[in-house]
Amino acid sequence: MGLAEDGWDLALSHWSPYDERVGLERGSNDPDEIADECRALGRRVELLPGDLASQDEPARLVGAASSRGDLRGLVMAHCESVSSSILDTSIDSWERHFAVNARASWLLIKAFAERIPDRQTTEVTGRIVALTSDHTVHNLPYGASKGALDRLVVAAAVELGARGVRAIVVNPGPIDTGWMSPEIRELGTRQTPAGRLGTPRDTADLVRFLLSDAGGWVTGQILLSNGGFKTSC
Repeated sequence: MGLAEDGWDLALSHWSPYDERVGLERGSNDPDEIADECRALGRRVELLPGDLASQDEPARLVGAASSRGDLRGLVMAHCESVSSSILDTSIDSWERHFAVNARASWLLIKAFAERIPDRQTTEVTGRIVALTSDHTVHNLPYGASKGALDRLVVAAAVELGARGVRAIVVNPGPIDTGWMSPEIRELGTRQTPAGRLGTPRDTADLVRFLLSDAGGWVTGQILLSNGGFKTSC
């Protein structure tokens, strides 16, 4: 919604079978409802379902999103997240986490960058923002693959900087989106100096800034947007 308010047309990727498999809290038709809200703001919105565990899917999604030749931003908020630990993580789970969280992110960035002219410029020609996490203990393949994501986005900032691409990782800390138990909510609040848990709006506002003209000087960093949560642990 925030990007639509800022004037961005949107291509929104989603994959309902994942939501169903892991039992995420959701409405009856979230993608269409979100798209309709953004269209009501006068923006063009395309819904692109796709399973990012498939190695061919990132290029297909970027190709569809850039069909008009005006793709200038890539926000990566996708993930595979199924909790397991060192002793009980399966090979299949490990490989799926890295396929979705690391390999697909690399291939999305690659496909996005290939549409940016290969010429040196100091102007901002493309913006990449990825969401990461510190959660690793008893969520091992998720946390390890998010660590890989962090490194590849920072690498993109350096390798693609001469083309005018800005790439940033955002670590929002614990966000209360309905998955927390009362115990987790209370613990997270106590460990956050700002006195409350993060909200989706907190993260969205930072992403909006990073994709704006005002955010064009920020690149190659992992930004903590967590109310001080990390410093209090």
